[in-house]
Amino acid sequence: MMPRWQRSQKGRVCNMRYHNITKDDMLNGDGLRVVLWVAGCAHGCKECQNPVTWDPDGGLLFEEEAKKELFEQLEKSYISGITYSGGDPLFPGNRKEITELAKEIRQKFPEKTQWLYTGYEWSQIQDEEIVSYLDVIVDGKFEAAQKDTKLHWKGSANQKVIDVQNSLNTGKIVLHDV
Repeated sequence: MMPRWQRSQKGRVCNMRYHNITKDDMLNGDGLRVVLWVAGCAHGCKECQNPVTWDPDGGLLFEEEAKKELFEQLEKSYISGITYSGGDPLFPGNRKEITELAKEIRQKFPEKTQWLYTGYEWSQIQDEEIVSYLDVIVDGKFEAAQKDTKLHWKGSANQKVIDVQNSLNTGKIVLHDV
């Protein structure tokens, strides 16, 4: 049987699912943020902090009410931006809808930053449309053997906190200033 994210309903890919929306978060990027925790991840990192989010059929459908909740948070002047985490926002079943959401947020809230956590590496995703709407990507699988609790915004030393726009402009990875 085909995975849910490949099946279609009424001629379109099924909706992205999510587990939570965290408000006033200080751990997943610069400043106070709203975090969207999506469902679906194929990486299966050992000691993952959120294995409950791996199942693409878990959580709730990401519908207009959830989007409205995100936008209400982004309208607050003290919110620096949004962080997409999970699961993996770039899980194949999420890519279309997370890209559309990031594009809409860039248009409606151009002053807000957009961060994305993914188990994919920069070289695998740098040409994806969503990248053009993002400010920071934390890339790479979590590696338990390289875990370091003193690192900013990442869990293991192999992961990179990438300044997306500078990386795109220079054609090489530019790390985000800590």
